[in-house]
Amino acid sequence: MTETLAFGTVDTVLGRLLVAETETGVAALHFRDTPANRARTAKAVGLPVVDAPDRLAPALSALRDFFAGDLKSFETPIDWRLTSDLQRQVLTTLYETVPYGEVVTYGGLGDRSGTEVPAQVIGQVMGSNPIPLIVPCHRVVASNGLGGYSGGTGVEVKRWLLTLEGAIPATLDWDITRAP
Repeated sequence: MTETLAFGTVDTVLGRLLVAETETGVAALHFRDTPANRARTAKAVGLPVVDAPDRLAPALSALRDFFAGDLKSFETPIDWRLTSDLQRQVLTTLYETVPYGEVVTYGGLGDRSGTEVPAQVIGQVMGSNPIPLIVPCHRVVASNGLGGYSGGTGVEVKRWLLTLEGAIPATLDWDITRAP
């Protein structure tokens, strides 16, 4: 049987997310559904693209539930093929050990992952995470604040996600129902 890649979208308060999934699991997630994101992902994965809505239904449903505040833990299978060995080790540690509503520092994740790489390298791994949200790089923060975020429109999306999860308190003028 030939492996394939399928794309699906889900509308959220942060916009229309693009999910790319193989038979193994979710291989990529983008904050915007664009032809360029589809083409880049298809080229990187290197598999024929097919229409497979049934394959994508569980992941898209899980993302809808996450944004509704009804899902605390993704059980979605992951296809790690777009990660290096180092990225996979760090991202797997993140996925398995930092639950909904909790945060870890870049340095703390480096220690926890056993990679012995500095916090700056962990930050680079987070910035290159091909499966944000499901592999929750937004839960990794600097020792002196939020740190950066390359998903969506940047650090305000990270703040919004951490507020949704209750990891940081909402400010008086913060409306969680409104996208950053």
